[in-house]
Parts: sequence; structure tokens; C-alpha cells
Amino acid sequence: MKITLSILFAILLLSCIDHPLEPPLPPAAVSEVPENWEQAQAGRYQEKSNYIQSHQAAYDWFGNFAFSEVDGIPYIALKLLPKLAPELWGGEENFLDVVGLFIDERQQSYPIARGIGFSGLSRTEAQGNIDYASFTCGACHIGRVRLENGQIDYLDGGVNMTFNIALFRVKLYQTLQTAYAGETSDNKYQLLTQKLLDALDAVQKNNPHYFYNNFQTGNRNFDADYEAAQIALFKQDAVQTIKQFAQRAEAEYEGFGALIAKNYEGLESEMLAGFPGMADATGLSAINGYVSLRKIPVVKWFASVSLPPQPGITDFMSVWEQDKRRTGWDEGHKRLINGGGQWNGNVPMPIYRNLIAMLTLGLEKTDVRVAAFAEELLDGLPASPYPFNVDIVQAKKGQALFAQHCADCHQPKNGKVYDNLGTSMKRAYVVGTLLNYAARKQLYANCAPDTSIQLAGKDVKPCAEFDGISLEGKKDLLMSPNNEHHGYNARPLSGIWAQAPYLHNGTVPTIYHLLIPEERPTSFIKSRLDYDSQYLGFSWNSEQTVNQNEGYLFQVNVIPALSNKGHDKDIVEGEKTYRLNWSGDKQSAFAIIEYLKTL
Repeated sequence: MKITLSILFAILLLSCIDHPLEPPLPPAAVSEVPENWEQAQAGRYQEKSNYIQSHQAAYDWFGNFAFSEVDGIPYIALKLLPKLAPELWGGEENFLDVVGLFIDERQQSYPIARGIGFSGLSRTEAQGNIDYASFTCGACHIGRVRLENGQIDYLDGGVNMTFNIALFRVKLYQTLQTAYAGETSDNKYQLLTQKLLDALDAVQKNNPHYFYNNFQTGNRNFDADYEAAQIALFKQDAVQTIKQFAQRAEAEYEGFGALIAKNYEGLESEMLAGFPGMADATGLSAINGYVSLRKIPVVKWFASVSLPPQPGITDFMSVWEQDKRRTGWDEGHKRLINGGGQWNGNVPMPIYRNLIAMLTLGLEKTDVRVAAFAEELLDGLPASPYPFNVDIVQAKKGQALFAQHCADCHQPKNGKVYDNLGTSMKRAYVVGTLLNYAARKQLYANCAPDTSIQLAGKDVKPCAEFDGISLEGKKDLLMSPNNEHHGYNARPLSGIWAQAPYLHNGTVPTIYHLLIPEERPTSFIKSRLDYDSQYLGFSWNSEQTVNQNEGYLFQVNVIPALSNKGHDKDIVEGEKTYRLNWSGDKQSAFAIIEYLKTL
């Protein structure tokens, strides 16, 4: 990455361009409370099931396909990690449960936890290369909730609140150190290679289906023959392959440490351990640039500047019903308005939002097909319906209150960014001028208007246009200007019951605590699968005894970025007052809660 004074000067000029404000929003329509919740609930489950079946290929790419065919963790090496350091990983059934990736009962023959994909699923030539593994979209965005009968309901497009991406990187680094056994020279990579090959021979001798579980999908069989051929390919160039894999893992760990040191003073040990269900995704993306710059002596001093200037830790988001967040063109087709996706909407177009999430992993030749299929799936993917009972009478009372105080902001295609709610603005300022420029450059390099891919058997150019308008010459629109995303979007609230905990940084456990700010706890349990249907949020009380060992204790207000303040004071806009603090009227707060269950 070359940084010149002329480029930096151009970046500064771009950041100073003024942009007009979003046009005023029309009055919001409000969803009606169904007369029969059980009937409506069953209909919504069926609607979602039908939608996924009709978009099965896109769903499979979203849930199971790796982000690159030529880069990542060698799949065979990944599955051998618990053989190198069994004390760091989980059980035989699922060694990745320690980082919150689970076995999805709907695909029990899949050879590894949900959220891990391998390139053999997408590669045209079955044995054209070794299989590389990476996280998939489903790692963060296929969640779970435990029903009253103890069964698990899967939330496709929701939030996997148990996934701890930071802890995975730390455990990977610790596993390598265990394998090195104190060796610090380049001989450590040979030692690592030999230990992996020894472990490989042992498991292959005992189980010819150890790596792929005889998995079958479509017209591809990952049987014993496929497994034997992959093992032979892996052994051919094992020394170089494993060295590259280990060096990257070490560099990412170093970069993660630099990010923590720069932005998380006072929270270093907690950040190193990671927080399930949340991450500093912007920071993880920037680590890749940091690692690259550290390799260039003349700009090594500049590396820390490439990291975000503020802590950007946030909860994972639900990604269903993206059509309700979809941006659009202004009349002259010069700007994108009236929409935005993630917390502050700084990546307006869906294909690039998906792609930038993939770039977090820093892989070579990121597979644009994953981003394109995700766009196809998520545009109309229905939110998962609330799986418990609803008091219809109360919900109808809440509907009127919601219409009066909430709907104007939380309506579809509201691209307005709010900076007056009292929430921590740290996350909103993570994308500075340099990161904005670097992101646009990287996004364009991966998917330009002339980029062609094979999608469902057809040659397509997924980044050639947006809503019928050519993107040629519109590279600057891949990221919104900095002065347009210093704040947070008020998203539509479809499936809001499953987004708990609340605020962008996940510091408020339930909707009740959001509406009654005086009772917000300074610590609570995150990542339990049980649900609190009274307060509308996942089971949060540390004194509850059900599934006591599930989840982790989360402290708020330990740093400004984890403040649980905000959305707690009434707001006056023009002649209208929007009530946000319902501490003096809990009955109405519970009515709103009941209505939100129906969305």
C-alpha cells in the first residue's frame, strides 16, 4: 500500500466536500396487530421457510460457503487444532463450541460447526486445490433461541450471540505457541508441520471420514476418496502451506494487540478474551492494512495510523429484510439517499456491505459470489417471528403509542443518522478519512463495474449498476462521505425481539430497560439462549438459576464506548415531542413491549 502526500491531500479534499441533508421523511405507516397471534405466527414461520426454499442456493452460500477459494486456514489444519492443544478447544463432537460456533441440527452431517465454510463446496474442479476454510456469513448471522419446551429455534439472518471471533484468533495463536514448544527460530514452522502431519496420519488411520464426515450436497460427495485426495494434496506442499498459515495467524494476533493497545486502555484483558456476540469489526478489517504496512520499512512508522482512531466495538446485527433499509438514488443519480444498512450506514449499497464484512478476514481473492448471493437472499428474507405468546389487547394499545412516539424514526428507508440520543459516539467516528479512502479502494479492487462472476450458471456483473443506474465513474459512492455517518441509523424494528441486547453496543439487556432507563443494570448476563418474554430480551439476570453456566457477565460503562446511556430522554423536533423515557408510565411501556413482539 503506497501512501503519497498527493494522495493524502486528495483524501483531505474529499472529506471536506459538503453534501445536502436528507429530505424530510413522510409520515410512517404502522403494522397492524394481528387478531390471532398463533395463526399469524404460524403463517410467518411458513413464509420464512418458503422464502428460504425458493432461495436455497443463495441460503447455502450465505450459511456454508467460504469467503475465498485460494486463501484462509487450510481446512485439514483447522480440524487438527484440537489434536495439537486439546486443552484449548472443545469436545470431540464440536471443538469450536468454545468460541460459540454450534452444530446446526438441521444439517447434522455437515463436517464442522455452522459458520465454517470450506472451498471444496464452491470450487469447480473438485481436486484442483487443497480446501481452505473461513468463517461464513452464517457464523455471525444464524442465531438461536431456546423455546419453552427446551427445543432450539434457529434465527436465519439473526444474530449468533455466542460467537466469539476474537477468542478464536487468540486460541489459534495459543495453539501455535503450544506446538512450537519454545522454539523461536524458523525451525518452529517445521516443528509445527511435523506435528500436524503426525496428527493427520493418526486420525486418518482410525477414521477415513474424520475431516468430511462423508458429507454430501448437491452433486458433490465428500467421501473417503475425496478425503484421501485432499490429504495427498495437503501433504505435497505442507511445509510452505503451514508456514504461510502460521505467519498470518501470528501477524493478525500482533495486529489485534496493536488495536487493543491503541483504543481500549483499561479493557485490554477483556478485549483479548473477546466478547461473544460482538466485535470491533472495523478494527479487525483495519488490522489487515496494519499488518501489510508493518512489512514495509519506509512506512512502518505509519502503521498505527491505519487503525481506527476510536474503539468500534458493537453487537452483531440482524440482517433480514434488507429491502426495508435499502438506499436509493437522488433525482440526478449523483447521491444515495433514504437508506443505509449497518449501525451508521457508511456503506450504503448491499453488495458492498456484504463484501466489506467479508474483507474483515483479509483473504486474497475474496469470493464476490458470496456477497452477491447474500444480497439476493437478504433483500427479502423475512424476520424470524416472535416464538412465544402475545397479549393482543395490550399489543393494540402499544400500537397507538408506537405510532405516536417511535414510528417516525423507525420506519423503512430512513437514511437519517441520529447524533442527539446521548449514546456513545465512539463507534460512529471509527471510519476516518484514511479508512474511508482505503475501504473504497479495496471494495473497488474486489468488485468493479466490469467484474464478472458466474452466478447460478450465468455470467453476471454484480457491481455494474445499482437499481438500474450504472456505477461506472461512481467509485466514491461505495462509502458514504464521512460527514454523513457520524451518528446512528434508526432501523426498522422487524424481529427486534431477537436483536437483544440493545443500543449499538449491546449495553441494555431488554426493551424494558431501554424504555425504563432508570433501571438499566451496570452488569448483566449476555449470550444465554433462554428468553425473558416479560421484559423482551434474552435471559439477562445473573441471579436466575436456569442454565446458569450459559453466557457471560458483561460490565457496562467500563469505557466510554460501552456506555449504556442514550435513548433515554424525550426529544422535541418541531412541534412534536417523542417520548423515550417511560419510567413514569410503566404500563404504557409494557404495552409498547407487547406490540414490538408482533413486528
